[in-house]
Amino acid sequence: MATVSAHRTMTVVQLIPALHSGGAERSTLEIARALVQAGHRSIVVSAGGRMVEQLEAEGSRHVTLPIGRKSLATLFTVGKLRDLLRDVQPDIVHARSRLPAWVGWWAMRGLKPRPHFVTTVHGLNTPGRYSAILMRGERVIVVSQTLRDYVLRHYPREVDTARIAVVPRGIDTDAFPYGYRPDDSWQRAFFEQYPQLAGAPLLTLPGRGTRLKGHADAIELLADLDRRDIDARLMLLGADEPGRESYIAELRALVHQRGLDDKVVISPQRADVRDVYAMSALVLQLSRRPESFGRTVVEALALCRPVMGYAHGGVGELLAELYPAGRVPLGDREKLVERAAELLRFAPPIPPPRSYRLADMQSATLALYAEVVQGVPAA
Repeated sequence: MATVSAHRTMTVVQLIPALHSGGAERSTLEIARALVQAGHRSIVVSAGGRMVEQLEAEGSRHVTLPIGRKSLATLFTVGKLRDLLRDVQPDIVHARSRLPAWVGWWAMRGLKPRPHFVTTVHGLNTPGRYSAILMRGERVIVVSQTLRDYVLRHYPREVDTARIAVVPRGIDTDAFPYGYRPDDSWQRAFFEQYPQLAGAPLLTLPGRGTRLKGHADAIELLADLDRRDIDARLMLLGADEPGRESYIAELRALVHQRGLDDKVVISPQRADVRDVYAMSALVLQLSRRPESFGRTVVEALALCRPVMGYAHGGVGELLAELYPAGRVPLGDREKLVERAAELLRFAPPIPPPRSYRLADMQSATLALYAEVVQGVPAA
């Protein structure tokens, strides 16, 4: 494709399975918004979801196609996507998940002019031929140094360092303002809803209802603090999800066994996570499996709230850079309670965020798009 002016309007089509919730989905909306604000044309293809309304309200077009459904019927979406691409003639097709990447790759075959292909690896996917499609991007975006190392280790022949771009996720500092505290009316409503959380420092572990998030470790931590006569409360924020009833029952049984019924809340997802973080004495990130990034770490630190987490994966990477006092060896129960006690007694000061900001992520991604369209070689 010919070199274009830096000021030319781009058309970018992002491919993602659905737009219900999640980090990749949120990044899709954030880049779509940045494209529109910069005067470009933004199109997102997915099976739909609750985030579509916001996407369209912010100026992007949404096209409903089930490109992420693991079914033979997904093959029939290839022709429909090819028709769309032929119609809109995008400069870039940006795939953010494996199956949509395959659908996009097949749909682009034979197109003239052929769009540029960009991919993002959002997670530590199981290595193999199925995942390797994400290495075919002219640029392969990864969201952390941890993920860059993972990709290079498992796909040394499929991708080279020049094509990989580390573009960390960013948080909106207007949505998570430094030093924010919820107002009195919110606090009254919160403690009326959860009276057992009042009267002691609050520990909050955000995460969906899966045992990989370390909910049991958080419960054992509270029990260990209790045995040391350190009074605290625990909120497992967002763990109570539909379809996870048996797992939640296990957690409630563990809470009861440890005598903590009056100190623990297991909540569904909430829209006011910022307020909950801001009320917390300590935000926990205890995932047993390494995470590719760890957005909750940055969100809590942006609010000037201490974070403690296992020192592995993207979470360990972030803590090492932004809040070393919060790092604990994976699964080390003794170190976990010792560090929690230290941070509850005195948490080192947290400076205002100067990195991992939403604007940084948006500008880096749009700059990468412009380089690809202009034919600038990967550095």
